[in-house]
Amino acid sequence: MSSAESRSDEELFAQCKVETFRAGGPGGQHQNKTESGVRLTHHPSGIVVTARESRSQHRNRARALARLRTALEDRERVRPPRRPTKTPRAAHEKRLDRKRRRSLTKKKRRRPDSDE
Repeated sequence: MSSAESRSDEELFAQCKVETFRAGGPGGQHQNKTESGVRLTHHPSGIVVTARESRSQHRNRARALARLRTALEDRERVRPPRRPTKTPRAAHEKRLDRKRRRSLTKKKRRRPDSDE
């Protein structure tokens, strides 16, 4: 269990600055007149999440909190190191062959040298 999962909603809200704003966009007067959009700024990590899909500020607050949890979990996850891969010999030779053919095509376009 990671530390993001073990935190309660109240603890997370205590670490956040909660802002409400007018959501805007389609939805008419319900969105344009009410401040239903929610923006959470997590102070310890600096992560900012917003939710403005619903007309309800409570639902948007819950959505923003869920997004903050996933962002914190993603940040804490340790990714395995990437193993560099070698290009297969056939692919390497194919690329060099294309390069040679392209070079010859460009050479044929050039103006011939004057030997005067």
